[in-house]
Amino acid sequence: MASQVKENPLKERIAKYLARLGIASRRQVEAMIPSGRITVNGEPVVHPATFVNHDDNIAVDGAAVGAKESARLWLYNKPKNVMVSERDPEGRKTIYDTFPAAMPRVIPVGRLDYATEGLLLLTNSGGLKRHLELPATGWQRRYRTRVQGEWKDDIANTLAKGIKVDGEAFGPILAEVEPNQRYNPRQLWLEVSLREGKNREVRRAMSHVGLEVTKLIRVSYGPFQLGELEEGRLREVSEKVLREQIGNILEYL
Repeated sequence: MASQVKENPLKERIAKYLARLGIASRRQVEAMIPSGRITVNGEPVVHPATFVNHDDNIAVDGAAVGAKESARLWLYNKPKNVMVSERDPEGRKTIYDTFPAAMPRVIPVGRLDYATEGLLLLTNSGGLKRHLELPATGWQRRYRTRVQGEWKDDIANTLAKGIKVDGEAFGPILAEVEPNQRYNPRQLWLEVSLREGKNREVRRAMSHVGLEVTKLIRVSYGPFQLGELEEGRLREVSEKVLREQIGNILEYL
């Protein structure tokens, strides 16, 4: 049987490697191991901590798999009322229902809730996903936010200092009224920026200061902009631009 090998910086765990190839998710790969469905160099894998690279002969259910694909990134303009998940127990449409048939297996970087629209990053690499989501990466997320309620000058200061909602601490949130608006308590547009991206953070923060979010559009994630990308459309980030934005770490993902 294939023995567990020590971690090698030039190799990666079998589940991560196969997930990068789009064979299955890491969890699904790990579930295949006990039944002997995966072999490395002709021997069945018996432990998730088996490390491999492109020099190994790997097969799943007897079928050889190819070389690991390089990390890639796409920009996607998520429509409103679409789930960011592979499937929904309630039968609602998911982002995967909207992708073209030729789209490789991808996973979202962060999430947008059902009603939120705008920029969603997608990648074929679990390593790239984790890197872009790390608080240490510190990338700012910007939103156009339509709210209902009375805007007060001290709201911006309150949010900028950080707040606690239902016992959960939120970091600084920058909120400004978009210029050139007539005051309308039922349609006030704000520019909102934050760096953490916790679950429904913008909606919960606005509710905390007495405002109801009626429309939420993410317009940027770090250096990546929604721009003129049409609703429901995808655009791949070139390898050159991706390297410029995340540097040499791309080699280790």
